[in-house]
Amino acid sequence: MASSTEENYLKALYNLSNGQGEVNISDLANGLKVSMPTANSMVKSLQKSDWVIYEKYKPVILTPKGQKEAALIVRKHRLTEMFLVKKMGFGWEEVHEVAEQIEHIHSPKFFDRMDEMLGYPTIDPHGSPIPDNQGRMKEFSYTPLSACKPGQEVQLTALTNSSAEFLEFLNSRKLSLGVHLKVISREAYDQSIVVSYPDHPIETLSEKASERLLVRILE
Repeated sequence: MASSTEENYLKALYNLSNGQGEVNISDLANGLKVSMPTANSMVKSLQKSDWVIYEKYKPVILTPKGQKEAALIVRKHRLTEMFLVKKMGFGWEEVHEVAEQIEHIHSPKFFDRMDEMLGYPTIDPHGSPIPDNQGRMKEFSYTPLSACKPGQEVQLTALTNSSAEFLEFLNSRKLSLGVHLKVISREAYDQSIVVSYPDHPIETLSEKASERLLVRILE
């Protein structure tokens, strides 16, 4: 059974690798805001449990066992976020810190019951996929809003960034998952995008913001 610290490292490796399983130790240290020696020490501990493969000066590689363990931690986090939003009325900007604590509960039955109560969701409140109880995760293919062309109609389906600051920005613009948008134009100077959506006939989104919004292009 992994400790809370080990689970944090496994989850960080999983997220930083984008499912590919390899992460540079420097990226891991930066992502967790720890020193290189601290990251090295913990990775060696993970290797003893057969969760990673690590050789000096080479990327850390999640083993199949490590991939599954990490995916199950991600599952607990994302299910918790969904439960907090759907069943407890939390805002999507409020759930991350609570889920960070609850994800360390070691009770598969608890999270399977949560999954059942939610109706077996495949995505969390921010559109990120939720692994199943075997660590398998459905892949989704979306397009950044920044890549869309004027005239296209799209549906907001996921985010590449779910920081509280960005979510509060989206709240201020009344933008949430499921909203249909029409791309009106793109500003040549700064690549900002002008869109329209219900109750917002004209809204300008910066390139930085539109890059973080993933959409499904509607036929």
